[in-house]
Order: sequence, then C-alpha cells, then structure tokens
Amino acid sequence: MVEVPDTDSGGNPGTGTGEGQGTGKGLDTGKPPHAVAPAQAPGDARVGEATRGRKPAVAPRRGAADPVKALMRRHRELCERAVDPLEIAAGLEAHGITDRTAARFRHRDVFSLAEEMFARVPRDADTAPRPESPVTPPARRAEWIVRALLPGAVCAATLAGLHLTHGQVRLAVTAVGVIALILAVRAALTRGPLSARRRGPASAAPATGVRVWTCWLLAYAVLGDGLLTAVAAGGPDTLPTAAADSAWPVDTAALTALTVSCAPAAWSAQLLVSGARRRLTASRGLQEFAAAVRPLLLGAFVLYLAALAGLHALAAAVLDEPAAYARTLSLGALLLLARLLATHGFRRAPALVLGVAAAAEASALSALLGARLPGCAFLATPVQALLDGWGPGGVPVLVCGTGALTLLIHASRRLTRASAHAPARARGDDRC
Repeated sequence: MVEVPDTDSGGNPGTGTGEGQGTGKGLDTGKPPHAVAPAQAPGDARVGEATRGRKPAVAPRRGAADPVKALMRRHRELCERAVDPLEIAAGLEAHGITDRTAARFRHRDVFSLAEEMFARVPRDADTAPRPESPVTPPARRAEWIVRALLPGAVCAATLAGLHLTHGQVRLAVTAVGVIALILAVRAALTRGPLSARRRGPASAAPATGVRVWTCWLLAYAVLGDGLLTAVAAGGPDTLPTAAADSAWPVDTAALTALTVSCAPAAWSAQLLVSGARRRLTASRGLQEFAAAVRPLLLGAFVLYLAALAGLHALAAAVLDEPAAYARTLSLGALLLLARLLATHGFRRAPALVLGVAAAAEASALSALLGARLPGCAFLATPVQALLDGWGPGGVPVLVCGTGALTLLIHASRRLTRASAHAPARARGDDRC
C-alpha cells in the first residue's frame, strides 16, 4: 500500500507538523480549507521599508508631566499677545522667572523657554510677523528732536527778554517765560525717548509728585544759594523786597544748561534703548544680557554729564556768571536717572528720591529760619557747618549727589533687566 502524503488546499506537500499530520484527514487549522493568506501589495512593502527607519513620533507632554503647559496657562494673556519670543522672555522675567527657574521647566534659560512657549501658541497663518529691527520713521525722529530743543530755545528767549526789559515789563516777561518753559519741558517729555507712554490711575500720583519735586529742585538751583545765604546772614529781616533793585544772586547759567541739555538727554536715552534692543536679540541668557547692557547704561550716563558740563561752561561764559559745575552736574544726573527709570516703567523710586531731595533742601532753609526762635539755635548747627565748609552750594550738591548715586545703583539693577526694555504690555505697571 502506498502512503499518500498530507497536502494543503493548494496541493503542496505539508510541513509534517500540526494536529492532522499522519492522518488521512486535512489539516485542522481552525480556518476553512481553502483560506489563503492575503498577499502583500508591492506598495505596502515600500511603505513598510520607508517607515522602518523613522523614529516614533513623540507625543506632547500633558498634564503634570508638562510643566510648560501649566506655565502657559498661567501666563495665557502674555503668550497670546506676544509678537515674538523676546516679549515673552521679558514678561516672564518681569514676573520673577529667572534662568535658574527655567531649569525646572527643562530649559537652560528663560529665552529658550520663551521660544517653546511662543511656538506652542496657536496662531493664524496670515498673522504678519514682527519686523526684526524696527526703525523709527524720520518724521517721528525729527519731531522728538525739535521737542527736545524747545526748552533750551524758550529759556534763551526768556533770558534775552529779561536783559532787554525793566520794571513791570520785566516781571511780565518773567511770568510768561516761566509758563512757556514749563510747557516746553512738558512737550519734550511727552514724545520721544524721554516719554513715559503708559498712563493709568495708579501712575497719576507718582507722576504728579515727580513734576512738583522737579519744579522745586529747578527753582532752588536758580534761587536757592542766594536765598540760603541771605537767611543764614540775618534771617527774614535781610530778605530782599520787591522794591529792591538788587535781589539775591540768580543762577541763570545753571537753568540754561539744564534746559538745553534736554537734547543730549533724549539722545542718551535713545542710545540706551536702541543698544539694549540689539543686545536683547543677540543674548541667550538674562545674566548675559545684564552684563552687556550695564556698560551701555553707564556710557550713556557719562556722555550726558560730559555734554551738560560743556553746556554749563558755555552758558556761564555767555551770561558772565560763575560756573557751579558740581551743583549743576549733580542735579542733572539726578533728573536724568529719574527720567530714565520713569520712562522704562519704574516710577515709585524716582518719585521717592526726588521728594526726599526736595524735602532736604526745604529743611535746610527751615532749620535756619527756626533757629531764630528762642532756644532753637541748635537747629542751624548742621546747616551752618555745611555752609562754613562747602559754601551755599554744598546743600544741593550733597542732597542731589546722594539722590543721584542712589538712583544710579537702582538703575544698574533695574534697567539691565530684559523686562525693562520690553513693550508696555509685557511689563507690570508702576514698578519700583
């Protein structure tokens, strides 16, 4: 008898394995006897080979394992309104997030964290990108240059009118000139690099205080030394009257130099802003940005003081008055630093320092007047010692110099932050 080998449904010899092997029955595979495995199409083979070398797609981090998503939810408005990653980085720094904090979000610095947050915000396809290097239009640049030159021109015209008039006409020219000068200074500070663009109810009180203290400091620079000398010499009995032809000395050279210096102050502020924006684009860390901006801030500050010294020397020579460099430079430095801080959103510290400086100068006059009361001679001791050692100009030099040094230290910490040079919407209001 011939043994017939097992065959599958296609008539091919079996493999010799399986439950039905060695029997006369067909293979029991649980499938119909005529079932055939589907053949793989050539296209499917090529797709399989092409996808075999690819890395599997990484699913985005979600939930507790995605700290960046939680941070984006916390700063949702900042991420949606930002037009570039630099604005998000500045806003994060303004909220206290540093490079060390960014490490908890699996990033080496705030800039790389801001780049991921900016990339993960859904945006419209037709959203116009922000220009990389915005350029100030020539018309706007010419406008703020004219505004910056306006206070000096008004001051020079007022002084010329005072030298050409006498009596009641001279008083009228003085009143009109003071009002025009205040309006000119306000116009110079409204537009351009020295303008504080953000307005709000919370900033109204500091802004008003800064204006009042600034007017007092400028008035003291013009009349303070002569008034202090007259009060120290004999008290209220020696004060000049309106009928007196020769009042106490008036320092018009200092006022002229300070008003004309609005132009170099605006130029220094523009130099700081443009340089900081370029360094913000090139920096890759907050510490690197601060180290790059700090020399720029000091350079702009020194350039302004050099320009102010030259203007004061020129004004003193033209007006034939003694040049009080220390007093003028200390006051100019104080006003410049206060304005730079206010322009970049830090209003409270300048208002406080200017208020303390104005109060100190007023206290010097009050102490000399109060010493005339019985038993109160001790009140004039510190002021009289300062007058004997440094002269009447020692009071504003000491007061304004201390205030300028305080604001310089404060500015070296605040104005070297990326958030100080971000758009207003990425910053907090009325910061110290």
